[in-house]
Order: sequence, then C-alpha cells, then structure tokens
Amino acid sequence: MNERHAPVFFIERIENFAIENERAQHAAAPCKRVIECSIIRRSQVPPKPDQTYIKVGHLAAPLLKSLIMSKTSDHINLTNQFLIAMPSMADPAFSGTVVYLCDHNKKSALGLVINRPTDIDLQSLFQRIDLKLEIEPLVHLPVYFGGPVQTERGFVLHEEGEGEPYSSSMSVPGGLAMTTSKDVLEAVASGKGPERFLLTLGHAGWGAGQLEEEISKNGWLTVEADPRIIFDVPAEDRLEAALSLLGVSRSMLSGEAGHA
Repeated sequence: MNERHAPVFFIERIENFAIENERAQHAAAPCKRVIECSIIRRSQVPPKPDQTYIKVGHLAAPLLKSLIMSKTSDHINLTNQFLIAMPSMADPAFSGTVVYLCDHNKKSALGLVINRPTDIDLQSLFQRIDLKLEIEPLVHLPVYFGGPVQTERGFVLHEEGEGEPYSSSMSVPGGLAMTTSKDVLEAVASGKGPERFLLTLGHAGWGAGQLEEEISKNGWLTVEADPRIIFDVPAEDRLEAALSLLGVSRSMLSGEAGHA
C-alpha cells in the first residue's frame, strides 16, 4: 500500500472516507486453524482425487473450487474468495449475503458485502463530498452496505488498472484492488477511473480465528471469486450466482448440517 495519506472529506456522519487500511500491509498468510465443515467421503467407493464432498443439510456436493480444507490440511487462505452466508447464519448483518474477501491472514480477515445495495446512489454521495458526477451510466448506481465495521468510511472494490496508482490502495490476488482514498472517486468523476467498480460504506472484519470458527459452525461456504458476479450480475442475483460456482442452489441448502 502506498504510504501517503489520502485527503479527508465528509459526508454528513460519513467522515474520513480516505483511510489507509492497516491490514493491507500484512502479506496474506495461511491461518493455523483447520476448518471443519461436515466434510465426508463416500463410504463404499474410494473417492477420486479432489472428489471430497461437503454435506450441508441433505446436500452432498463436490467441493470443486471451495477452499474448505480437510482435517489433514495445515493451512488455509481465503483471500480472493467469496463467503456465502448459510441459512444458519444468525447475524442479521450477514444473513443472505455474499462477501468478497480482500485480505485473509493469520491475524485477521477483511471483506466487503457485494449484494446489499443501499438507497444512496453515486450521484448523491459525490455531491456530498464536493465532487460532480455527470457520467450518465454511473449517476444512479447504488452505494453498497459493505459490512458492519467502520460504516462511516468508504471502500472501492475495482479492477486493478495499469495507470497511476491511488494514494491508498491494496492489490488483491486475482486482478482486483480495494481503494480507500478520495482520488479514486475523483478519477471516476473525471471519466478516468476504473471501468468496473463497487463502492461500499463499511466493511466486514474478523479477528484471529473468528472467521474460521464461523465456517466450522456452518456459517459460511467459500468458493473462489468470479469478478463477473461482482460487476456484471444484478445485486439480487449474486447470492444464487455465487452458489452456482459450487454447483448448488439456495433451495438445496439447509440451516443445519445433515447426517448420512
């Protein structure tokens, strides 16, 4: 992350939009905890390589791209993954959500909810921070609820370009970046910003071991992220689209882990 501090600006109670994400300075490191998420194997026929099955309610689907690990694994890193809330998710802030994980290491995890738009559009937000946005395809795009942490601050998830870097930006493996400085919005307003982006207020955050614990209690499914779901799929369809990466649908999920 660039060490320069971004300018401070205000939007009613939304202060200090231009922040530096302290987590960005940590290189992604594997977590020590082993995640247990009702992993089973077929009993009669020896499974082929990579044909592990995850049991969710009455569902036994191949764990193709999911990074939920077996008990024999030592490490896990969910950076650039989707977290898909299970029906058993008790926290209303995350019920029915898809979270894109920007950073996951042994000390913490940080992500952005990508499927919960607010009633604030880009034009309204830009006006409140003294920026003029007149690009018609963008003015009515929604600002998203990114999570319950630091809801007074903004985060821009976008494709990583080859131009001049922004003041406070973190690269994510897989071609995306998360920027928290005002200069990215200035670039958007001038028509020189990232072509595809998602702006949130707030983010989702976990301390050491917290996310792993939630996954072990059947709170989340994980799967390698597809940027097309973030930028091209309507917000209301992103949960189903993310589940489809695992070959399942919402109707196949149950709130509790089932039994053979």
